[in-house]
Amino acid sequence: MSIRRHLLAAFAAVALSSVSAHAVTLRYANQGDLKSLDPYTLNETTANAHLGHVYDGLTTRGKDLKVGPGLAERWEILDGAKKWRFHLRKNVKFHNGEAFTADDVIFSADRVRAAGSNFQTRVPKDAKFTKVDDYTVEVELSSPNPIMIAQWDTWYIISKKWAEANGSAAPTPASATTPSHISLNANGTGPFKIESHQPGVKTVFKANPAWWDKKEHNLDEIIFTPIPNAATRVAALLSGEVDVIEPVPVQDMARVNASDKAQVLAGPELRTIFLGYDQSRDELLESNVKGKNPFKDVRVRQAFNMAVDKETIKTRVMRGLSTPSALMIAPDLFAHSADFTSPKFDPEGAKKLLADAGYPNGFEVGMDCPNDRYVNDAQICQAVVGMLARIGVKVNLNAQPKAQYFAKVLKPGGYKTSFYLLGWTPGTFDSHNVLNDLHGCRAEGSPRGESNLGGYCDAKVDELTAKILVEADEAKRNAMIKEAYTITTKAFAYVPLHQQALAWGVAKNVKITQRADNSVLLYWAVKK
Repeated sequence: MSIRRHLLAAFAAVALSSVSAHAVTLRYANQGDLKSLDPYTLNETTANAHLGHVYDGLTTRGKDLKVGPGLAERWEILDGAKKWRFHLRKNVKFHNGEAFTADDVIFSADRVRAAGSNFQTRVPKDAKFTKVDDYTVEVELSSPNPIMIAQWDTWYIISKKWAEANGSAAPTPASATTPSHISLNANGTGPFKIESHQPGVKTVFKANPAWWDKKEHNLDEIIFTPIPNAATRVAALLSGEVDVIEPVPVQDMARVNASDKAQVLAGPELRTIFLGYDQSRDELLESNVKGKNPFKDVRVRQAFNMAVDKETIKTRVMRGLSTPSALMIAPDLFAHSADFTSPKFDPEGAKKLLADAGYPNGFEVGMDCPNDRYVNDAQICQAVVGMLARIGVKVNLNAQPKAQYFAKVLKPGGYKTSFYLLGWTPGTFDSHNVLNDLHGCRAEGSPRGESNLGGYCDAKVDELTAKILVEADEAKRNAMIKEAYTITTKAFAYVPLHQQALAWGVAKNVKITQRADNSVLLYWAVKK
């Protein structure tokens, strides 16, 4: 019997070795970290994509960015788009084996709109969710909202029982200094489960064999490793240590394409990179100007727009891989984008505007910038520092990893910034999102203007934004959008810089889908 047991153990070891040898592991590296697994902590494309492997929304977005069924297999729009009825998918299980039901939808609707969530605009504040039965939910609105579900693919549904049992009924804010259970653990319905999560080190995803949807990938696991250093990240791709990296620095694209190991997937992105400034406080948090706020003067904001040379950023910093922008939305997403142009680069004119505003010698201001979120983000900020120095503005740059950056500048952190760089892809791929989230007047208890870090506010823009939401006639809708953008551009509400280019490094034995929203979604990946 002893010999038999040894033989059986040996055969088992060989079998396990064989399975392990044939297991398909995809190794992915990004310049930024995945700090929190709570899907309501940070509304940011990379974090949303990571968690899209673990969680599902009521809707999905396909490879062509079109909205399709998710945990809701179908829906009906009733009462002139004021009532929606969602028919939920049956026989869906959370990773811990619990059944997905209407209770989880209603719980998630309340949680995503609660204090601390960075996704409050995902679900209208006035939306009333009612459970009809375990697999039917009705949503009533006070006014029509024909685009309500346009960003529900990244409103991920959380298990009510699991969250409440683990002290995670409330969302984890980006500014949290102590991790919550849900920030370190996950229980979704998605195509992968979290095997282990070490923030800043490594996250391991294991394939979920019980996923409800059709499997298109051939992966057994995904290992995500943050590699903030660009040279190290490229070296890891070219040596075969990782299979996918994002982004590839523009200066390294030719080298990657010349290798026999990998290639660059490149294309236009819908994200707009821009500069913003605090227009709400009576005195800036980080400035030598006391007793007043220079950015409340439209002449100062115009001067900043005229002092930033977008073409130089394109040619020198982005090496031609950006499209300078006049608006806060990509041209492909608004029919009348060509009617707007950027202010002419004019440092001397900018200096005169500053002098007219009472700052003939310029002033000093702090600037916040991530150094691991967007393509060449820190380099862009450094270039801006030099450009503003030419008009007498001394910028004290604080470039830091995105976890610390977002914790400081976002709503839960108190919008603690005077001047900053940010990127934005409208979750609905529509101007209403830009006007509501980036231009909407902030108000206590309202999700409007949630990502309007500088506090720009115009009552007429808010009025137009409300009308745009419910207008079904495309021509009338576009006319109102144009009117709103005319107001915001004349006010120099922001400094739009450019749409950056997508640049993913992919091993030649890996096939993945690149979407224009820059979501690296590996549940479509095939590794040979």
